[in-house]
Amino acid sequence: MTMSDLVARFARTTPDRVALRDGDLTLTWAQTHERVSRMASALTRAGVVPGDRVAVLALNSVPHLEAMAAVLRVGAICVPVNFRLVAAEVAYVLGDSGASVVIADDTFAPLAQAAGASTVVTIGAGYEDLLAAGSPEHAELAVDDRAPAFIMYTSGTTGRPKGAVLSHRNLYLHAFSNLVHAGVSGPGVGMSGAPLFHIAGTSGYYNTLVAGGTTVLTPSGGFDPAGMVDLLERERVTSVFFVPAQWAAIVALPGIAERDLSALQRAIWGAAPASTTLLRTMIATFPQAEVVTAFGQTECSPVTCMLGGEDSIRKIGSIGKPILNVEVRVVDEDMRDVAPGEVGEIVYRGPTVMSGYWNKPEETAEAFRGGWFHSGDLVRADDEGYLYVVDRKKDMIISGGENIYCAEVENTLAAHPKVAEVAIIGVADERYGEAPLAVIAPRDPADPPTAADIEAFSREHLAAYKRPRDVVIVDALPRNPSGKVLKTALRTQYGATAVVSAPAV
Repeated sequence: MTMSDLVARFARTTPDRVALRDGDLTLTWAQTHERVSRMASALTRAGVVPGDRVAVLALNSVPHLEAMAAVLRVGAICVPVNFRLVAAEVAYVLGDSGASVVIADDTFAPLAQAAGASTVVTIGAGYEDLLAAGSPEHAELAVDDRAPAFIMYTSGTTGRPKGAVLSHRNLYLHAFSNLVHAGVSGPGVGMSGAPLFHIAGTSGYYNTLVAGGTTVLTPSGGFDPAGMVDLLERERVTSVFFVPAQWAAIVALPGIAERDLSALQRAIWGAAPASTTLLRTMIATFPQAEVVTAFGQTECSPVTCMLGGEDSIRKIGSIGKPILNVEVRVVDEDMRDVAPGEVGEIVYRGPTVMSGYWNKPEETAEAFRGGWFHSGDLVRADDEGYLYVVDRKKDMIISGGENIYCAEVENTLAAHPKVAEVAIIGVADERYGEAPLAVIAPRDPADPPTAADIEAFSREHLAAYKRPRDVVIVDALPRNPSGKVLKTALRTQYGATAVVSAPAV
């Protein structure tokens, strides 16, 4: 069952139900199916054959979604590309994946050409003419659902991106698992604030697609919280995903509690850490909706664990438990299970986990050592089996022989009334080897917290060795398109900072 198969299915069973909404454009399942067939014809004319990799370089739009489905309809592999990349970075993705054909918005066609694309198919001003020239009866191929569907490039926050190979089966089983976990039994109206080139955007579309629901497209570019709330209200959205920074902007809107969001059933967050302060605010702001934590990573399609319902309050701060079809262990460096309460790496196994990294056998073997996919996330389980993220293995600071988990310190400092956002990084320290540095975006730029403010707050809430040794105030934390803080950029900028060591007490 491919994305293309699902579109065809609902075109047969519910042809007149709305499949897509994008501004003033509304398309039924029958219309969407015909347009995907016509786009598939255009790709065939461009020389695309089964197994080819076809990159998509576009803003969120109906043509973008139709292009993805058309790529799969001809048996090719879709390679979504971040439109914020420069030509050299796009060239790396095209070269690594072997994609010679690029489907691009008019705006990004020159970028694709500069990156070395052999063939560029544009889906801008001439898109309707392109569809009109195609056949509405394009033959559907029988595609093995274990075959690659997407090559999703990881965000590259710690190095060169790697292409996670996700099969058709990975993605539709992931969608089924999410719907079962959420108790969804029928079509709804889904929306996501994530770009379609990101796994949260692609996978989020699958969740609505599998249920035969209506997908509301969100604009790309700068995030407009007021505009998003207008869209939620007008389209009667039942399920929506935003990253924590987007939710923070939404709940801070004046009058948000008075808006008619009664249709909203699930307010989902993920892709980056959220403070418990933000989660409590979300729960209070949307009492009619289930606030759902969705945790995972690209290589797992992406969600592996979820927390919702009453547990959103009872176990606030947890990522919940594994969803259907995901098997989890928490292990030490020797792949031995750790006891509840102890910190270990979370590893995964199951049919939603990728087959490997594209053309990277050594990295794949390392990621799957011991027969389980190694996430790089450090977690602990409580006595009820609920999981809590402690840190990324790469981000852990070792100061004077003590392990400092950045996520714990960040979550604590985020509760300070003058702190809007905070990132903790390790910097050189003569006494301890490493020390934590707090990079803070203040709530009020005119009244930022001082180092003394943070020190006083830390003394009340953190052990001495966990306290930041210094504070840097910034306008905003650097983030990638998925909302993750770019700690590599912070380390590059502040890693050589002379940090004043406060004596441990």
